[in-house]
Amino acid sequence: MSTVTRSGTQAMRRLSFTFAADGSHAACLAAGTDGGWYVESWRLAEGGPAAPTGLRPAAGRAAESLRSQLVALADGRVLVCRHDGDRHALVLLGPGADGGPVEELALATLRLPGLRLLPIPRADGSGPGGPVAVALGTDTRPVTTVWLVTAEPSEPVRVTELPGLYGGGVWLDRSGRLLALDRVADGVVKTVVLDLELGSVTPLLEIGERSNDRLVLFDPETRFGMVRSDAPGTDRLGWGLLGGSEPVRFPECLHIAGMFLRPIALAPGDGTAEPRVAVQLDHGAGSALALWQPSGGRLDPLPVPAGRLGAIGHWSAAGLRMPYSAPDRPAALATLDVEALLGQGPASVPSAVPLPLQLAPLGGGAAGGPGHGPAPAWASPARAVRGVPSGWRLDGSAVPGDGGSWHPAQSLELAGPAGPIESVVYGGDAWLSAPHLVVALHGGPADAWRLEFDPALQRMAAEGLSVLAPNQRGSTGYGLEHTMAIRGAWGGPDLDDVLALVEGVAGQRAALGLEPPALFGVSYGAFLALLVAAHAPVEHVARCAVVAPFLSGARLAAEASAPVRALTDRLGGDQPIEDARGPRDVLQLAHRLRVPLLVVHGDRDEVVPVSQSRSLRHELIRLGRVEGEHFRYVEASGAGHEVLAEEGAAVLHELLAGFLRTGRTG
Repeated sequence: MSTVTRSGTQAMRRLSFTFAADGSHAACLAAGTDGGWYVESWRLAEGGPAAPTGLRPAAGRAAESLRSQLVALADGRVLVCRHDGDRHALVLLGPGADGGPVEELALATLRLPGLRLLPIPRADGSGPGGPVAVALGTDTRPVTTVWLVTAEPSEPVRVTELPGLYGGGVWLDRSGRLLALDRVADGVVKTVVLDLELGSVTPLLEIGERSNDRLVLFDPETRFGMVRSDAPGTDRLGWGLLGGSEPVRFPECLHIAGMFLRPIALAPGDGTAEPRVAVQLDHGAGSALALWQPSGGRLDPLPVPAGRLGAIGHWSAAGLRMPYSAPDRPAALATLDVEALLGQGPASVPSAVPLPLQLAPLGGGAAGGPGHGPAPAWASPARAVRGVPSGWRLDGSAVPGDGGSWHPAQSLELAGPAGPIESVVYGGDAWLSAPHLVVALHGGPADAWRLEFDPALQRMAAEGLSVLAPNQRGSTGYGLEHTMAIRGAWGGPDLDDVLALVEGVAGQRAALGLEPPALFGVSYGAFLALLVAAHAPVEHVARCAVVAPFLSGARLAAEASAPVRALTDRLGGDQPIEDARGPRDVLQLAHRLRVPLLVVHGDRDEVVPVSQSRSLRHELIRLGRVEGEHFRYVEASGAGHEVLAEEGAAVLHELLAGFLRTGRTG
């Protein structure tokens, strides 16, 4: 067994963006060149670019994790909730005086299983004593406790204790008194109103007796609100005036099969004009943006570059600001001049490009084929946005340290046993004939590859590897049927899809005199990659690298924590599949793992216990495999489940890319 220490460099990543109520600042988690996570505060000047300031912890201070929650304040400081088991530490971070070290102020600590922060709209963070956030805490009972959190070192003020579990969070006023929350009761979700002054809850949305009704956007001045409800028979967006006599309307233009529509922000105004809403449309690997207003009866697409928008935004006189990422653009903040974008004419949702028949195993049709749902009428591939449109600016996107450029990727469709499989592909038009090709499998299983920046895939591309990252059945973003295809069948339809892709690609590469593809997977993708390596003919796979794999759904459920066991049970991961392939248990199939193998696991993985990989290593040795010759096993010291995003991840990126190119295990 070999070990690695967590050191090295990593390209910039950003996530968990949050905006101050007045739009003057934003905050996010950022991964620096060392791979460690820290807080960034963004100054959003009205007439200039958005400028990030890193709030890195001083020596000896705690670093952030992917679970840290942030609340951006209007003075540039950031409220942070750090989670460690049932311990939740509330701290306030701010830039040091005169450019000195970051100031960190410990506020309070709460102990309970779960805690969630919601910013208060009137909070400016500058005055003493005033609340800046609401904290919703849950314990082992079906009870939610509500606190008010200030920006001073003091215990949060307990407001009330509510029976049941609550999600969501939309403010109904500018003063921070009335908060709409989604209450879960008897398997139904209804939005209710919490009065923070009285500590009382009253019903708000009751569209149907058994319908799930949630408020998702609201304007206190006009009383205009948007809801998400399945009262019409399917989950749809609707709108209405709170307290008005008219029923909620569900326009046809806000229901597009195969797409998830998400209201992002309301256009700024004086409350007299008709509301205008920025709507994000997610479909498959990419996303798009459109403008909607009640009287228009249509969505007006905005021409934005292909990539992935951040599902959150703030719209002010300075423009619409949203997080954005693309395979060759690390996540940053985009500023959109909506009027300028509208003036360029209609655009379309970028869709997957079908491959020429002679180059790859082709799917029949474009983005509206099986597994995708029909594209909207205005989604024409010929109108897909290319380049940077006028009215679009991206601030703070990291550039490579060598002065070059990041490697781009494209979205392609390949044939699968049940229909087209959209894939994110690095390597340009000649990806299939590259000297080395990697089939990369995402985790989850309820997840997907997106058209966004990924440091691990970038490192592979920099090593000269082409990458084929498919969204096989079980992936999200293609409708419920596609996602639920593997419920109770882990390693079933998804294994069929990947085996078919590997067979087709390997066959065409063999005809060109090239080696077969290598396999790479993380978490669930690692489990799936090992199944592929065990079931595919040895001439179809060159080598296999897996990160944080588990051995089977049942073995994972037997060793994992309670939340992971609950997820496994909910997705039917521990249910056996009875077919000709036999059990989906990597340990029982270890004798069929004949290709060079690299296994990486963090020794503090809180999701997939490292014992899963240790068991695989012991079984391979028992079968006569020689470590350092037939396989390599690496435990990343001090790393958790997100080992490829934690401090020192760049070392592992380099290790994985080198192995996938050469297959050397020594």
